[in-house]
Amino acid sequence: MQDIMGNMDIAFPNLGIYLRDVPKSFSVFGFTIALYGVIIAIGVLGGVLLAAHVAKLEGLDADLIWDFAIYAIIFSIIGARIYYVVFRWDAYKDNLLDVFNLRNGGLAIYGAVIAAFLTLWIYCRRKKQSFLQIADICVPGLVLGQIIGRWGNFTNREVFGEYTDNLLAMRLPAQMVRTADISETIAAHMAEGTNYIQVHPTFLYESLWNLALLCIMLVYRKHKKFEGEQWLLYLGGYGLGRAWIEGIRTDTLFIPHTTVAVSQVLAAALFVTALAADIYVRWRIGKNTTPAAEG
Repeated sequence: MQDIMGNMDIAFPNLGIYLRDVPKSFSVFGFTIALYGVIIAIGVLGGVLLAAHVAKLEGLDADLIWDFAIYAIIFSIIGARIYYVVFRWDAYKDNLLDVFNLRNGGLAIYGAVIAAFLTLWIYCRRKKQSFLQIADICVPGLVLGQIIGRWGNFTNREVFGEYTDNLLAMRLPAQMVRTADISETIAAHMAEGTNYIQVHPTFLYESLWNLALLCIMLVYRKHKKFEGEQWLLYLGGYGLGRAWIEGIRTDTLFIPHTTVAVSQVLAAALFVTALAADIYVRWRIGKNTTPAAEG
């Protein structure tokens, strides 16, 4: 591996991978289009297609999913932005117009997820559908969207962790990432005469974790014990992975006036809550199906 990287290069040295000229955007008829947005759009489309397919397997009209998707996309973007701005308020309080400038980034996945589930709850009430049933149908698509969408962070050179020299370690030219994301530890490991940082590719960790979670959900779909169990599997499974991944990221959002990562706390709480809820419902089901003792 070379000591000086090209501005648009990305490398995984311990895998022997060196990618040259990885673009962040491309032009069509003079308009610049960010790859991040394209990848997110592909993730959304893939997720809706999968959810619609699962709906058909469950004997439901796939149009329910497509109609919901329109509202979910709109409110998820709003929710993702609100979540980010709330926990980065110091960066926006002196220039409120920046709140509406999405071209500089600033979307938080947990804000999108919370908004999506709130939207689904309202949608199901209006359509007289079971929230838990539709949530079970939608979460595999949500996970697929996250798997794909995280690669938008790859092209954006963002969502990485502290310094590492593990098998998946990633190198990025320092001038291509946000200065605020380069921690003291990362800077201390920049060798003299080089221009790159070497970090945990946490976007990749999360994508791979979600891929494993999706496989489990698809295999388990026909074996679930109650409506809502797939939803709990998503909340707990994603929460478990996000809790440890968030702990090594350098761009984490903190609870105001603390050094506590808000998404890490939320992820851990969701894991514990989902696990407890699943155990409790299974206990209730078992209790109700146990034959009464003979007298």
